[in-house]
Amino acid sequence: MFDAREKIALLIDGANLYAASRSLGFDIDYRKLLGYFQKKGYLLRAYYYTALVEDQEYSSIRPLIDWLDYNGYKVVTKPAKEFTDSTGRRKIKGNMDIELTVDALGLVEAVDHFVIFSGDGDFRPLVDALQRRGRKVSIVSTMASQPPMISDDLRRQADHFIDLANLRGDVGRDPAERPARRPDPQDADEDDD
Repeated sequence: MFDAREKIALLIDGANLYAASRSLGFDIDYRKLLGYFQKKGYLLRAYYYTALVEDQEYSSIRPLIDWLDYNGYKVVTKPAKEFTDSTGRRKIKGNMDIELTVDALGLVEAVDHFVIFSGDGDFRPLVDALQRRGRKVSIVSTMASQPPMISDDLRRQADHFIDLANLRGDVGRDPAERPARRPDPQDADEDDD
């Protein structure tokens, strides 16, 4: 599937990878993820795409974004859009498909093998376009969740499908390594008498 002479690019749809790993019951260790693919070939680029909610004072994803940015990943963000759905519920939308697609097509002359971390069927035309340019494309998602997180059309289009469940031992974070949660000041007991 991989050739040590290949130049590889990782394109990670952050929200999609997070949802897939959560459905499988583990967290991604992004240091291990880089190391795993560095052993597969020449890792030219690793991109991580995510939308951020701008109006929040603290975003739980901010420490991850900062770490990735300092540790070998090119982080691509944009503000998430907030809207109210037809039932009156507040929803947040932050689709990064266009950014990922533009970057992939921009790298097509420099990369031999694209590894896309997403099960979103909207990427099927991108995979087709990369293949028509003579590039290999692997998709990382999962069939092991209920329902599966991978679009059937995308899985069929890809040169290789890598089930995230099979990578757990190579890229999963050991639960013992998870940092302790900081106490929330709002949870403090106000009765100090």
